[in-house]
Amino acid sequence: MLEINHRKYRRWDVIKLAGRIDSATAPQFQEALNAITEAGRYNIVLNLSKVDFLSSAGLRHLITTKQTCKKYNRGKVVLTEVPDKIKETLDLAGVAVLFPFFDTEVDSVASF
Repeated sequence: MLEINHRKYRRWDVIKLAGRIDSATAPQFQEALNAITEAGRYNIVLNLSKVDFLSSAGLRHLITTKQTCKKYNRGKVVLTEVPDKIKETLDLAGVAVLFPFFDTEVDSVASF
């Protein structure tokens, strides 16, 4: 099960996730990300503090959204409060270098 809490601010969006991002919940994750980018908003903070598991399907949606946001220098995706287990998954997949990491949401928002 995946819980998605979306908060919209003037220049960025914060998505706080809780649960597992796996093949069953990845479409729900993708829909949330697509809704933001399709609305023309490209600065996204993903708070992963309560994420227990991240599958390759979830990684694919992270990378696709990052590419969409970065296209034409429109924006970026940053990760905040990432648990060590999820950081390890990102490292093993070789995608950790693609995303800025921040310890708090305040720090991540300040990066925009």
